[in-house]
Amino acid sequence: MSSYAHPLRRWSLALAGLAVASTLAVAGCVMRTPPADLDLARSRSAEAGRYVVTVAPASDPIPLGSMHAWTVEIRTPDGQPVEAAKIVVDGGMPQHGHGLPSQPAVTRYLGDGLYALEGMKFTMPGWWVLEFDVEGKSGRDGVTFNLML
Repeated sequence: MSSYAHPLRRWSLALAGLAVASTLAVAGCVMRTPPADLDLARSRSAEAGRYVVTVAPASDPIPLGSMHAWTVEIRTPDGQPVEAAKIVVDGGMPQHGHGLPSQPAVTRYLGDGLYALEGMKFTMPGWWVLEFDVEGKSGRDGVTFNLML
């Protein structure tokens, strides 16, 4: 019986070492620092240029640990309001490798290109990103905002 214990122990140690190395590699990728030139603009053109999206929290500074609302404004590049857009919201915390702690959603159209975004929540200070996927008459486009809380 003892002749098998030694190879099994070596195998277990090798697997444990591999697990530690893998964890450190993943942590190194996830635990990155924000870029020095992090763009914190709250208004920006979408990736393909179909829309200009502006986000505004209901209160500033942005609260931590509680649910709150935002307003999202969507306009065409020439400034016309975008009506009846479908908007999906996602995001997370790049430094920690996790998503949003809530499931924010656009709940209604307010008129003049403005949409109510409810269910926002941030649980800790640091670098957060908000990603918007917008589908309107001009097609589908996405935009990402950086937040430093």
